[in-house]
Amino acid sequence: MEKWLKGDERLDYLLAENLRIIQSPSVFSFSLDAVLLSKFVSIPSHKGSIVDLCSGNGVIPLFLSARTKGQITGVELQPRLLDMAERSVRYNQLENQIQMILGDVKEIPKQLGIEKYDVVTCNPPYFLAHEASDKNLSEHHAIARHELYLTLEEAIQSASKLLKQGGKAAFVHRPGRLLDIVTAMRANRLEPKRMQLIYPKEGKEANTLLIEGIKDGKPDLKILPPLYVYNENNEYTAEVREILYGKEQ
Repeated sequence: MEKWLKGDERLDYLLAENLRIIQSPSVFSFSLDAVLLSKFVSIPSHKGSIVDLCSGNGVIPLFLSARTKGQITGVELQPRLLDMAERSVRYNQLENQIQMILGDVKEIPKQLGIEKYDVVTCNPPYFLAHEASDKNLSEHHAIARHELYLTLEEAIQSASKLLKQGGKAAFVHRPGRLLDIVTAMRANRLEPKRMQLIYPKEGKEANTLLIEGIKDGKPDLKILPPLYVYNENNEYTAEVREILYGKEQ
């Protein structure tokens, strides 16, 4: 096991997918948002080419590999996170399906090719560069969480450039940025088609937004039923348990 892990890293289960992922509390650990996005996005099950932007430790490519036989490319700016992702891909013996590359999302269409891909996913930094989130963030967490190197508009623009006409882009973000997201999507030929709001529990305000658009699609937005993360006993709801752990026998 030592050959797979460095420093304070640990090997966690992705239970519903029967996969493992390398994580680190000081460098990067994925959030529920990434899991929700990987379940929300519409992807072809047997073929197609998929790009995941802002991949972090590769959690979304790993989750997507359980849903499709298509080729998946993960893009990550930080070498330390990319290294974790590459080791997780090798550990799960998915090198033939998942390719992780070091790259700046703003430049990645030139590197990977314009209008070549069927699906793009992106879990971008949520916080504006000057906006406060957690105090004492490590550099790795700060880059992942704040728009220091990538704005929301730049992420949406790159996603559109990568996509073929009719291709799909899916994003996870904060509900407060909904109008910014829709405005940027439409400015970049991505027509919003599906949206879902995630709530911590019933009676609380939504704290997560999932949205999917089609490149050059016709206007027609479907709002999916709300998803609640916790029930009144502060336990995961049945829907979220199934997402995380698979269907109960």
